[in-house]
Amino acid sequence: MLTRTAQDPAGLDPIETASRDEISALQLARMKDTLRRAYEGSPFYRKQFDEAGVHPDDLKELSDLRKFPFTVKQDLRDNYPFGMFAVPQNQIARLHASSGTTGKPTVVAYTQNDIDTWADCVARSIRAAGGRPGDICHVAYGYGLFTGGLGAHYGAERLGCTVVPVSGGMTERQITLIEDFKPSIIMVTPSYLLSILDAYRAAGLDPRASSLKTGIFGAEPWTNAMRKEIEESFDMDAVDIFGLSEVMGPGVAQECVETKDGLHIWEDHFYPEIINPETGEPVEDGEQGELVFTSLTKEAFPIIRYRTRDLTRLLPGTARSMRRMEKVTGRSDDMIILRGVNVFPTQIEEQILKCADLAPHYEIVLSRKGRMDTMAVRCECKESGASDAQREAAMKELSHHIKSVVGVSSIIEVVECGALPRSEGKAKRVRDERPDR
Repeated sequence: MLTRTAQDPAGLDPIETASRDEISALQLARMKDTLRRAYEGSPFYRKQFDEAGVHPDDLKELSDLRKFPFTVKQDLRDNYPFGMFAVPQNQIARLHASSGTTGKPTVVAYTQNDIDTWADCVARSIRAAGGRPGDICHVAYGYGLFTGGLGAHYGAERLGCTVVPVSGGMTERQITLIEDFKPSIIMVTPSYLLSILDAYRAAGLDPRASSLKTGIFGAEPWTNAMRKEIEESFDMDAVDIFGLSEVMGPGVAQECVETKDGLHIWEDHFYPEIINPETGEPVEDGEQGELVFTSLTKEAFPIIRYRTRDLTRLLPGTARSMRRMEKVTGRSDDMIILRGVNVFPTQIEEQILKCADLAPHYEIVLSRKGRMDTMAVRCECKESGASDAQREAAMKELSHHIKSVVGVSSIIEVVECGALPRSEGKAKRVRDERPDR
């Protein structure tokens, strides 16, 4: 594991600018160790490998990974709580878990080395976003079992930042602390940053005059149109961070502030694949498909070929040697199939942001009339006191954009500014009221 003391004078870990051959050689060595650790330490993986007729010794080159079986979220639920782990309980330093709102929670574990590696990856991410030692970092991700808050916190401390551990919620207090403590970095979900933006304006404060210069946003898909809205409203650089608890948490990949052209995957710790989500077969770099990760350094909970359901593609490195993943704008399990057309919430968001009189808050409601599925989009006026004529014009404009670009007809409802519920964490954009099929 590379440590912060191994950095070059420019502040980058040597592996960030290594050749592809050096990166691949490191990946192969670490992948062999990971497969053996999983096979020897995790009864789940031993059973998986044996049933698939593969053994860690079968990995001779990186492409051999396709011989090994996938891991899916249901595997974590079926082995709740500790059935996936590869070390004894007395070596586990921390547990995190999902909320379990759609079934049993998914539980993940970390040794102390895992926590140190995680902190290194997030520190590297914050630096790539433009953060530097001594910066004040306002962490408004939720703390607790959710990996966002503590992952960001430990990484910011590892980089040498001063951390303000605010967590989510209590929006007025968020503004007070930003104004009083003057952080230059904020780490938060993009939807909650929009709530903070609304509160700034409601308080008569100019968000562009705030101290915030860098926003590191993750935990939910967001578009480049949303980036533009945030950057212009706050006069900041808005960059994307990617992670998921099953693989580690935030800090698996990071967008570099100097390019803002997709997220560089920290390939010394995580091996990415893109597969056809229907067949499971790997596709070439540059083709879109489902993102799959294999951990390379995790001890407590190595994960082999985990299907993330995120849709993206792999691209060559730019600001760093490591490959980029294109900005995730949808998940295969978030996709709405409406009258035969595939629709992602982020596509609707992009069309809303084209309308000058609409705010970037919205909700998609799916229902069924007879045999026909319908989609209603509820959104807000940007300013209070909009006239009926202004609302009607905004409805027609948005309906036209959605039909022209997305290819479906929709019902548009424009409500008063502030009428829709605000997110204090991950935004829930879709309400499906259709009866079970």
